[in-house]
Amino acid sequence: MEIIPCPFSVALIPNERKLQNNLFFLSLPFSNLIPAISTDSVNPDTIFANNEMSLRDIEIYGFDYDYTLAFYSSHLHTLIFNIARDILITKHRYPEGLRKYEYIPNFAVRGLHYDVQKALLMKIDAFHYIQLGTVYRGLQPVSDEEVIAMYEGCHVPLEIMSDFYGKSSHGHTMKQFMDIFSLPEMTLLSCVNDFFMKHNIDYEPVHLYKDVKEAIRDVHVKGIMYRAVEADIDKYICYGEQSQAVLKKLSAHGKKMFLITNSPFDFVDRGMSYIVGKDWRDLFDVVIVHADKPGFFNDRRKPFRRVTDKGALLWDRIHRLEKGQIYKQGNLYEFLRLTGWRGSRVLYFGDHIYSDLADLTLKHGWRTGAIIPELRKEIKIMNTQPYVHMMTWLQSLTGLIEQMQVHRDPASQAVVEEWIRERETKDIFNAQFGSLFRTYHNPTYFSRRLSRFADIYMASISCLLNYDFQHTFFPRRTPLQHESPFWPDHTPSL
Repeated sequence: MEIIPCPFSVALIPNERKLQNNLFFLSLPFSNLIPAISTDSVNPDTIFANNEMSLRDIEIYGFDYDYTLAFYSSHLHTLIFNIARDILITKHRYPEGLRKYEYIPNFAVRGLHYDVQKALLMKIDAFHYIQLGTVYRGLQPVSDEEVIAMYEGCHVPLEIMSDFYGKSSHGHTMKQFMDIFSLPEMTLLSCVNDFFMKHNIDYEPVHLYKDVKEAIRDVHVKGIMYRAVEADIDKYICYGEQSQAVLKKLSAHGKKMFLITNSPFDFVDRGMSYIVGKDWRDLFDVVIVHADKPGFFNDRRKPFRRVTDKGALLWDRIHRLEKGQIYKQGNLYEFLRLTGWRGSRVLYFGDHIYSDLADLTLKHGWRTGAIIPELRKEIKIMNTQPYVHMMTWLQSLTGLIEQMQVHRDPASQAVVEEWIRERETKDIFNAQFGSLFRTYHNPTYFSRRLSRFADIYMASISCLLNYDFQHTFFPRRTPLQHESPFWPDHTPSL
């Protein structure tokens, strides 16, 4: 690793001259307080480990379909937003003026919480604290003072947080948006709230939330989105050749493979034929559609049902899951009984941390891989010099504040307060909500759940192409807060 000491006059570090002046006033040495800057960069195609895992032990590979094998272009979110917006107007009799609102691609990020009763969209950290500056009512930020007044501080109590699957139910007033399909939903909620506020229309936030939720559900359940994608598949599906290469590599090495998806067979068949070819089913030992995850992992009552190539449902009892056949619904307990695929020799990939991964790792001991497409963009930003210098500046401020907080005279305290404000720099990842993985200084609630429910995570399954099947993934050894950081840091790279 090449280390470059940070010079006195790094132009990219903001307010450095002001910092030097403050340090001169406080008689502290400046050069000793600026940490070294590493020029190492992180490869966006790296697979990152939360838990040690060796591919030597994996015999069976399972996959979700949407945003795991099939990746969609930004056109899909625009489509979902427009259809759901029009459903609100035609079915739920919302104002015609909503048609003026278009999808805003970079407004929201995944993992945000929505307070259903207060109609507020926000980012919450791993300790249930709201990140001030990231609370939005409609399309406008809410002042820190108003947020603190509404919540009597910044902490969100456990009893009003979203339930285990991120849903607002059984008294939980928060909804967490965890999958990529939820980006249009968050944007639509914000746009409708914005319209009502701008036109001084009195409305019930709970009704609005439920109506938007139903409109988004109709886009999926009634097949509107599926038909649109099938009709113009070149427009909506991308990265197909990478998924094909991964599946072919696994097949060539004799690995068992299965697919469990909530999407319908016709939609999956059209997409997989486009991505892999008409013979895609030959690669999979088991294919399950309309699985109804996460219920699939918990409800023992639903039996499997065989589906013909033309979509007809058969009534015969299922005694084994056969290669080349298509099955609908069912449940994981029956799946385990019929296949015998148990424990840590199974690795399942999905993009939804709750619906795809949580139950598998907590209850069944499968290994889990999270697909996080946003990683690629965030890592590219992290590899830029402005970001490296910004993080150096923030670390410097933290060290300075730690040392200076013991000085109680007014002048010193004024400088410390200024540094604290400076430390909360607006994030460069997303103008409204910042990084998917961090608040200003803590991991996000999303990041906490990712580290608990995913053994490994990556930008796409194509990252598997960079590793052989003897590879062991090791989590980065970082010191606990009470441990001395005596071991060298290492950054995963290829």
